[in-house]
Amino acid sequence: MSGIIRTAIHTFAALGLAGSLTLGWAQEPKQIKLTEKHVEAFIAAQQDMSAVVQKIQAGATARTDSSYDAELEAVTKKHGFNSFAEYEDVAATISIVMASIDPQNKSFMDPQTAIKKEIDDLRTDKTMSEDDKKQLMQELQEALKAAQPIQFPSNIDLVRKYYDRIDAALG
Repeated sequence: MSGIIRTAIHTFAALGLAGSLTLGWAQEPKQIKLTEKHVEAFIAAQQDMSAVVQKIQAGATARTDSSYDAELEAVTKKHGFNSFAEYEDVAATISIVMASIDPQNKSFMDPQTAIKKEIDDLRTDKTMSEDDKKQLMQELQEALKAAQPIQFPSNIDLVRKYYDRIDAALG
């Protein structure tokens, strides 16, 4: 499996999780025109954001959703975002672009084309079990339905520039 789709599936899962932990996305993630400040703040926020998300996933305490929301807001403001909603927009935009960049050669392929290519590759893959193939095919079909074109082409070069740092920050 190429890194593009593995990243895309991971990204869509992560974005879905982030949205479900807070107020959730009532619509598709909003793409914004990124700045270097956005990307650097996003990278800087990842360690603190991961700690909060891990607490939420672990259900460590009987805290309310509003207390988690307040903690997420505090983390994002600490790193220069106006709100958690702004952080979500930046994260969604970065993730959409990251999922369209090949990790090996940093070449860009629009999301729909990349996913269609992976679906074709999966159909001919002889190394996966049929059950795994079926599951991955479902995930790819869902990713294809959710795939958005890149609305701001300048985001591609910016994310490419920071690709390795973003990837490292996301673990």
